[in-house]
Amino acid sequence: MSDTEQPPSQTTARPGKARYIMIGGFLGAGKTTSVSRLAKRLSGKGLRVGLITNDQGSELVDTAMLRSRGFATEEISGGCFCCRFNSLVEAADRLTSATAPEVFIAEPVGSCTDLVATVTYPLRRMYGDQFSVAPLSVVIDPVRALRVLGLETGGRFSERVIYIYRKQLEEAEMIVVNKCDLLDPDRMARLTQALRGEFPNAEILQASARTGIGLEDWFTKLEVNDALGGSDAMEVDYEVYADGEARLGWLNATLRASASRAFDGNALLQRLATGMQQLLADAQAEVAHLKMTLSSPDAIAGLAAINLVRNDLVPELSEQLEDPVTGGEVIVNLRAEAAPEALKEALEGAVAACGSDGSGILLVLEHLEHFRPGKPQPTHRLKTLA
Repeated sequence: MSDTEQPPSQTTARPGKARYIMIGGFLGAGKTTSVSRLAKRLSGKGLRVGLITNDQGSELVDTAMLRSRGFATEEISGGCFCCRFNSLVEAADRLTSATAPEVFIAEPVGSCTDLVATVTYPLRRMYGDQFSVAPLSVVIDPVRALRVLGLETGGRFSERVIYIYRKQLEEAEMIVVNKCDLLDPDRMARLTQALRGEFPNAEILQASARTGIGLEDWFTKLEVNDALGGSDAMEVDYEVYADGEARLGWLNATLRASASRAFDGNALLQRLATGMQQLLADAQAEVAHLKMTLSSPDAIAGLAAINLVRNDLVPELSEQLEDPVTGGEVIVNLRAEAAPEALKEALEGAVAACGSDGSGILLVLEHLEHFRPGKPQPTHRLKTLA
């Protein structure tokens, strides 16, 4: 994540200020589902919307899913927004040239923090005539949050990774407890009390991007309110931040699936995910997020998608193909606290198991990258907006 960017030579002129909305949060919190719901809402109001996804690597499940829903989407790979600020502006320019969005929704990498100092403040100072910036939302998975905050036991990350998690909450203007329907009232009350006590500057909201609970209140604030920017950005120890990211293994892969007769694509994703989950557990890897999609030319529309956001869950199909297919493309994104080699071995083991299960499905690996993120080096870092 080195700072090799050159400033954009010229930005595309816009007839008026576009709205810039950034929805952050740790891996597996439900950012992409939230982004999709917000984009659908705004599009339904007749607004042109452009989406910007972000990752350390390439071949993103998020990008494939959002494009499959018809949204104009740009992907920034090779580093966080904090280290790819100029790329962020250029992505907005490409979207402007193509569809002239009135609202941009950006989803940063789930292991990224310090977004106010490295994105919000530079964007407002350098391009304030082109963008109005919404408050920074940070989405959290409530079960993961209960464990990180020490309120419940269960699988958790090392302290250096938790440092990033807590820093995300510290800079949030709105902390959105997503998947709120997973908690009973007592557990939600304990979580809310802890969040208010530790992060008093943030507004605490409850929502479920999956069911729609609480989205009206949250999305209205994003549409109407502006980022505050009245105080100094938080302090960040970039050595600890870098070490926390480096403890996370990253894997992106693309597989080509084919068979002589039609097969259930949803079941294929379930077998792959379950196989990887078991192998990762054997390797004592703490899963942050495993997500996969299967898209096929046989499908009239849509794709199959599966997610695993904690070790102790059953992989869940969030989208399904309606009909059997004879082949397609499988995109795999896996982030876990483990050596990248362990992630590669889990993928290869699960693929081999699927190839020998008698289903007749052939899986061929077309793209694979597995690595640890490099040290974050911000393009710009402004302590204050002034």
